[in-house]
Amino acid sequence: MDTTSRFAEALDAESTARSGDPDLLPDRLARAAAAVLPVDGVGLSIHRGPDLRTPLAASSAVASLAESLQFTAGAGPCLLAAETRYPVFATEGSMARRWPIFHDLLVTRTPLRSVLALCLPDPLRGVAGMDLFSTDPDGAAMIDVFQARLVAGLVAERLGPAGDWSPWPAVEEPVWVRTPAARRRSRLWTAVGLVMAALHVPFPDALGLLRAHAYATDRTADDLAADLVARRIDPEELREDADSDR
Repeated sequence: MDTTSRFAEALDAESTARSGDPDLLPDRLARAAAAVLPVDGVGLSIHRGPDLRTPLAASSAVASLAESLQFTAGAGPCLLAAETRYPVFATEGSMARRWPIFHDLLVTRTPLRSVLALCLPDPLRGVAGMDLFSTDPDGAAMIDVFQARLVAGLVAERLGPAGDWSPWPAVEEPVWVRTPAARRRSRLWTAVGLVMAALHVPFPDALGLLRAHAYATDRTADDLAADLVARRIDPEELREDADSDR
């Protein structure tokens, strides 16, 4: 059976086993991709610009955590692939050299050790990405990129109408952009707004403070954001920690 047929079969199995809720389509696609590729996790995300990455879905909780850890670090192979629109093969050794903070977070909090990051093709070129995680330190370099790109194309076809993210009015956004993972990241944007208002700093500084505090307290930026939005943490604590580090 060829890859296209195997993917369709895996997706059908996911659809049968789980709800047909369109919000969960990206989750089913991520799990189907993980089923047909020699990887240990798959993540799907959308990108609206520098630092504006929103996860759509992941094949497992570990793959979801890997995305959150990379966003907390603020740099990594998946973010580079979104910027350059080229595949990024990141073995453990190359991650340790190029993205030491992300590498530290990944190896201490997950069993994952390497990643192949791809941009999805048309109709989602420049908008969405697919990240393939492996527990093998050199696993990313051993993935057949042509097969990975084929699966990326199958995922893009099924995600439906898209294109450039910016023209989508709220009423026309595809239903699948409102996944549980995307809603969780939306709380982070709310938290960044709270930090901007409380500390009178621009967006990049507010996001940087949030990331730094999350890293210093051994948390993800998403977890810290949830506490900020729920008022369990005062935004002033972020500035106090930043000042104490100087």
